[in-house]
Amino acid sequence: MPVTLPAFDRAYDELRARWPESMEERDVATPYGPTRVHVYGEADGAPLVLLPGGSATGLVWFANAPVLGERYRVHAVDLLGDAGRTERRGTPLRNANDLMAWLDALLDGLGLARTHLCGHSYGAWMAARYALHAPQRVDRLALVDPTQVFTGFRLGYLLRALPTLIRPSEARARAFLAWETAGTHPDGTWQRLYGLAATVPGRKPITGARPRTADLRIPVLVLLAEHSRAHHAVKVADRARRTLVQGEVAVLPAATHHSLPLTQPKEVNDRLMAFLA
Repeated sequence: MPVTLPAFDRAYDELRARWPESMEERDVATPYGPTRVHVYGEADGAPLVLLPGGSATGLVWFANAPVLGERYRVHAVDLLGDAGRTERRGTPLRNANDLMAWLDALLDGLGLARTHLCGHSYGAWMAARYALHAPQRVDRLALVDPTQVFTGFRLGYLLRALPTLIRPSEARARAFLAWETAGTHPDGTWQRLYGLAATVPGRKPITGARPRTADLRIPVLVLLAEHSRAHHAVKVADRARRTLVQGEVAVLPAATHHSLPLTQPKEVNDRLMAFLA
């Protein structure tokens, strides 16, 4: 098991209980360590891989999986280098190229030659990078309020996040989350999990340069949070529309960056189902 804390484990298991009982948990071997994947949906459904935002874990998709699983075989991943039950073990994780090699190995271990790919926030950055790295393996790409993909972060967001990076604690992470999600009321158990993720030893998410989105040649859906404090939704939408060859862009009213994808599941689910179909 990865190094975690009892309180984090309890919150993780409580959020796990929000998924349908038939959800399977798989630990997929990769050179970088075993990766925890939450699998749900039609056994013969087209595969759909979900990558969460930082500190969110793959369990954050609990409000989306029941609907998406009606048509797709959902694989929600705990990210390598982040909190959750994916272990860092074996080949060192040093840079974005290692993340791409990890995802190659993960898809191989899941038996997925091709898949739809969807990511939120940091997971969206990773998904966009992977679609450029291995375009032959990605059918359609969905990016939910992607960060560091089309534009950079707002300065105010970075300044607010700084204390959680310099001296991480549950209280600081929860205060930051409350500021960004004001008025949206995300699930209480997930908020607790997010806060406790800051205290998990060994967390070291890997970042890198923005992907060259103009080079994406597959259909891409971009869902943006109207009130995201991570970046300016209007600027991101404009950039996405100008650079994507096959882009579809929508702004979700009243949503914030960290409140997605769990506080507006119906609209997110409807948009994803229509796009993937």
